[in-house]
Amino acid sequence: MSKTRTSSIEMDSEEFRKIGYQLIDDISNFIGSIDKKPVTPNESPSQLQTILGNLSLPEKGTDATELISKTTDLLFNHSLLNGHPKFFGYITSSAAPIGALADLLAASVNPNVGAHILSPMATEIEKQTVKWLCEFIGVSSNYGGILVSGGNMANFTAFLAARTAKAPKSVKEDGIQNAQNKLTVYCSKSTHTWIEKAAILFGLGTNAVRWIQTDASNKMDINVLESTIKKDLENNCMPLMVVGTAGDVSTGVVDNLSNISTICKTYDLWFHIDGAYGAPAAIIPELKNMFEGIKEADSIALDPHKWLYSPLEAGCTLVKNPQHLIDTYSSHPEYYNFSKNEDDVAQNFYEYGLQNSRGFRALKVWLALQQVGRSGYEKLISEDIALSEMLFDLADKHPELEAVSQNLSIATFRYIPMEINKDSGYLNPLNEALLNELQAGGDVFLSNAIVNKHYCLRACIVNFRTSEKDIKDIIDIVVREGKKVHLKLSETKMKV
Repeated sequence: MSKTRTSSIEMDSEEFRKIGYQLIDDISNFIGSIDKKPVTPNESPSQLQTILGNLSLPEKGTDATELISKTTDLLFNHSLLNGHPKFFGYITSSAAPIGALADLLAASVNPNVGAHILSPMATEIEKQTVKWLCEFIGVSSNYGGILVSGGNMANFTAFLAARTAKAPKSVKEDGIQNAQNKLTVYCSKSTHTWIEKAAILFGLGTNAVRWIQTDASNKMDINVLESTIKKDLENNCMPLMVVGTAGDVSTGVVDNLSNISTICKTYDLWFHIDGAYGAPAAIIPELKNMFEGIKEADSIALDPHKWLYSPLEAGCTLVKNPQHLIDTYSSHPEYYNFSKNEDDVAQNFYEYGLQNSRGFRALKVWLALQQVGRSGYEKLISEDIALSEMLFDLADKHPELEAVSQNLSIATFRYIPMEINKDSGYLNPLNEALLNELQAGGDVFLSNAIVNKHYCLRACIVNFRTSEKDIKDIIDIVVREGKKVHLKLSETKMKV
């Protein structure tokens, strides 16, 4: 029997090099021609299953060269391309090419960034990345943090730290159900749905969430917030935390963070900022006043895979006092043999969040921050905002469009046929039908927002490939398709 083990899953260096070179060539060609492709092929699940082939689990293996070639074709030609310059849906950015290389490099070493002993260099890179993100958005580098999968997990991680810090100290042993006072959390009506998930999953229940109404500018109404807290205190509740939003998902509005901070200090509440989308805009000097108060937050969620152009997945939780993360997540079972050097204490990220085994998410963020630099990101983010303002202005000037809102890099607008009154109830179903056509058509990908009860088309520009030409093209595409949808709906109505 040979002393050297042979394995069907291994590749020798020459095979790996040959496949890898071909893959890199294919990826390079894909990126170089992405603007020539449709944003989406608009294929149904059944069509995609047919393309894949209804195969059972293979009994025998297949050559790796053939597999990579086929899979490259599947992904390049049958995917929604959020790297396309005309992709503006939701808040998914074009991913920086260096991030793709970073993920390949990270997967090759495959560090488990749960404990320092398992990932010595990767742990130090993640620590440095967290500090750089603090500096990026203008908070103290004394904040601690952790890279997570995205916005939900970033906010969840902070939510649980807030619960540990502000709930009765017995909550770990006795549970939420034995708390004498009902725990309550506060957020605006425009807050992302993660807060509802957190209340359900972490024991408070949806009735614990106080949805504070917004003012005319769609910011949390500070007076209503304070009066609601006072009322809860009078009714034997235990206010826990207030969530301020830095860039709401529908319109990009940033709450008055400074005023929220003042209220949190007055009533000894945890101040959390959901900046998953908008927090990176704090790097823009002209927006300094908009983000005043961010330095007072007890915790902040931000997503590098949104406005820092990182490939998925990359979210981040930052906490002013990192001990709150350790208090919440740390455990020391007997099978953890992670030695400590009292003179040079190693940081173990399993003590900072929900995961024990963790991938090396930080590498792609760390590399991009160095490739682009502060000034480069300031330029890119400023350009995205300027393009959003341009879209709003073009919609405002067009006789068949109505510009509705513009904040940060999100613009909302709607199609209004010239003969239709702006207050017509027909416009909501018209614009909804139009959005469905646009998302299926492949020329441009927008999403929707409900603003003042109006169904709007929504463009979120976190896309370094988008140009002024793309913005002008959007106007032409929307009006062209809008006419078609309006005609179709009108004919249908006449037949009825």
